[in-house]
Amino acid sequence: MIKHQSGVEVTHAVMVVPSSSLIMTNDDKPSAVIRDPKQQARAQCVAAQISHAAGNPRLSDKYQFPSFLRTMPSLHSLTLAIAEFIKHFGWTWVGIIYADNDFTIQGSEQLRAELLISHACVAFFEIIPVNPQKSRIISLVETIIASSAAAIMTFAYSPEVTLIMEELAARNKTEKAWLATIWVEDALFSQRNLWPILNGVIGFTQPAGSMPGFKEFLYNIHPLKYPDFIYIKQFWASVFNCSWANNLITENTSNEGGSAEFSFCTGKEKLETLEESIYPVNNFRNPYTMFNAVFSLAYALQNLQSCRHGEGPFCNKTCADRKHFEPWQLLHYLKSVRFRDKNAQEVYFDENGDSPALCDITNWQLISEDSLRYVKVGTYQKPDIGNSMFTVNQSAIMWNGGYTQTPRSDCSRSCTPGNRKAPIQGMPICCYDCVPCSDGEIANQTDATNCIKCPEDSWSNERKEICILKQVEFLSFEDSLGSVLTAFSIAFAIIPACILWIFIKYRDTPVVKANNCNLSYFLLIALIMCFLCSLIFIGKPNDISCLLRQSVFGVIFSVCISSILAKTITVFIAFSMRRPGGYQQNWLGTKAPVFIGLCCTTLQVMICTVWLVLLPPFQEKNMNLYKDKIIIACNEGSGMIFYCMLAYLGILASVCFIIAFLVRKLPDRYNEAKFITFSMLIFVSVWLTFVPANLSTKGKYVVVVEIFAILSSGFGLLSCIFFPKCYIIILRPELNTKESATRSSH
Repeated sequence: MIKHQSGVEVTHAVMVVPSSSLIMTNDDKPSAVIRDPKQQARAQCVAAQISHAAGNPRLSDKYQFPSFLRTMPSLHSLTLAIAEFIKHFGWTWVGIIYADNDFTIQGSEQLRAELLISHACVAFFEIIPVNPQKSRIISLVETIIASSAAAIMTFAYSPEVTLIMEELAARNKTEKAWLATIWVEDALFSQRNLWPILNGVIGFTQPAGSMPGFKEFLYNIHPLKYPDFIYIKQFWASVFNCSWANNLITENTSNEGGSAEFSFCTGKEKLETLEESIYPVNNFRNPYTMFNAVFSLAYALQNLQSCRHGEGPFCNKTCADRKHFEPWQLLHYLKSVRFRDKNAQEVYFDENGDSPALCDITNWQLISEDSLRYVKVGTYQKPDIGNSMFTVNQSAIMWNGGYTQTPRSDCSRSCTPGNRKAPIQGMPICCYDCVPCSDGEIANQTDATNCIKCPEDSWSNERKEICILKQVEFLSFEDSLGSVLTAFSIAFAIIPACILWIFIKYRDTPVVKANNCNLSYFLLIALIMCFLCSLIFIGKPNDISCLLRQSVFGVIFSVCISSILAKTITVFIAFSMRRPGGYQQNWLGTKAPVFIGLCCTTLQVMICTVWLVLLPPFQEKNMNLYKDKIIIACNEGSGMIFYCMLAYLGILASVCFIIAFLVRKLPDRYNEAKFITFSMLIFVSVWLTFVPANLSTKGKYVVVVEIFAILSSGFGLLSCIFFPKCYIIILRPELNTKESATRSSH
């Protein structure tokens, strides 16, 4: 590899001409450029060119460079390898520095495009001008230090990079991870003062390989063997850090008496003692690709010379003239060359004249104060067909500062599960805030861009990481509240059953006879059913229980109120008669109360029938009432009909209350109008209170409120009408006689 006086790496192209001469050029492009389509016909006359170090991606354009081939991978291949490397380590915030020339500008632009495809962002995109001033270098270094990007990619040559590294070394800033291509194996690494900064540099280069005898040749180089080679002394003094005395080579010269910082060159120094970073002799890159370029030419010439007439690749199966062949004929054989070199690496050219996209990934590691070496830590290969193959030994990498832990290079920290990324206005997409998911949404992976809404039957857990099934809620028998209400319902049902037994036992006493015993029996049975119907409201609702709940409750309570109304009307008629034997006497029999009860109950049955036929209640799973619960309840189907049913009960109770109130002061020991008045007052009060309570409660407590209304109103009827009678029958039997009834009536 040859260096230009400016320090810029000079690439070479091997041009094969008809006379088979070997020509070396100092440009990064071939000498023949065909831009006019009309000139394409003359491409056959252009000499085939094989480059070993020209990486410009534009050279793959066969429209402009039809006869150009190369054994070095295109810069585009290295760019793909860099992008894959960045993606592998999850870096999303990368800085790019590039020199002001066509080659590095192309590489930096391609890398920026590849990072965009992989959803990574460029933290800064800074150019190093030609002959940069000190102020520009300081500004660039300050940008690097201030940036949160830990990974910095450089597309520049050694002189520009040296200025940056020297400024960073002066500031002792070693926390950045440097990625490099062009300068990765340059003399820059021989400057010991920069080793702390260069420690951990990741390089992307064309594959290295060994060449038979070349290592031995390099170790045998000596100023005594090549006295006329003017650069050999400079090389020797540089690598051994010594100086020639009077610029002469004497075998008696020694460094005795020299200072610790300075010594004279003796010629006895051994090249084998040099570090790999100073004198790399084990693996070669540019010489290796040059080696393959020459062998490609040799194989092409061999194939041309070995062609048999009648089996040739040209018109009419002819062969090229072995001594006077045309350039385009040799180009044909060059394009079809395919062989394995000394390192078992396959060499060939694709349709663009490029060699296989291969890349070595190396890592510079500071082993000690006197030893800096590079280690191959991975490879990248992109075959003609198929996906690229990327391998990296992460455990073998030593990062900046001598750490083995992979640095983070991102604008924002990763969002943990349960959070989503929220873009920051005016910033690239890689800069974001982590926002917790809303209730009912989850983010089950790191760096989620959106939260996932949970299914209707599920809810997010506290950390918003997973969806969990909502708790199903209804008033069950196992529930503490359900158990209490069940116990009260059964206990309250036992009380009227006991009273019924008492009434049957004492059916011949005046208290029982005076209050229409048959109607009392019927009312007690209805009250038993009222208390027991509340059990239908407890348990998991289903379509059948939803149909029965309100209709059974409405009909049974209609029976109760109708029975009481019949008793009240009977009392009213009895105390309103002015003479025996009148038309009012006909209403005091058993038929009138039955008729009144049936008529009043039938109307309620009709209301419930219309309800069940037109808009029947059904089971409903309410998933919106509570965020973390599913309420299983009965949808009434028609709330209007439900309240019509309650209004009808209210009308019956109101009529009963008015009639009882009118006859409450009529003189008679067994006049129960006062008790009926109080019972209706309690009944109406309970259900008037129920309406707003029902509208304001939610979930299972709606059922609790209704059960409470059923039990309290039923118990009010039972206590007001029957408890006074039981008191006389059981505790004051002396009042339950004909004599007592006669005295009371007088």
